[in-house]
Amino acid sequence: MNKLFSYGTLGYRQVQIDTFGRELDSRPGQLVGYAKSMLEITDPAVVESSGERFHPIISYTGDLADKVDGVIMLITDEELAQADRYEVDDYRRVGADTVDDQKVWVYIAK
Repeated sequence: MNKLFSYGTLGYRQVQIDTFGRELDSRPGQLVGYAKSMLEITDPAVVESSGERFHPIISYTGDLADKVDGVIMLITDEELAQADRYEVDDYRRVGADTVDDQKVWVYIAK
């Protein structure tokens, strides 16, 4: 199983059902050293699933004062590949550590 950190639309029930075919269990988490901004999404399928044209996106800053709250979800390898397909080209998946030292995948700005 993989741990995926979501700070945005992958945490939405409808996006999970559209992307994974099920609602995921999640628990709160936090990343340090990342800052959040917003990105306009032009992929019609992603906008339809999320119901939003602007999605959050994070960038690594390395500044310990920068924190991003989100949720940690357990997903299979197949679901991780489905999440990769959901995210538009402005995002890339990287490994990160949460404040409580959990290894997670997270999508950040390219």
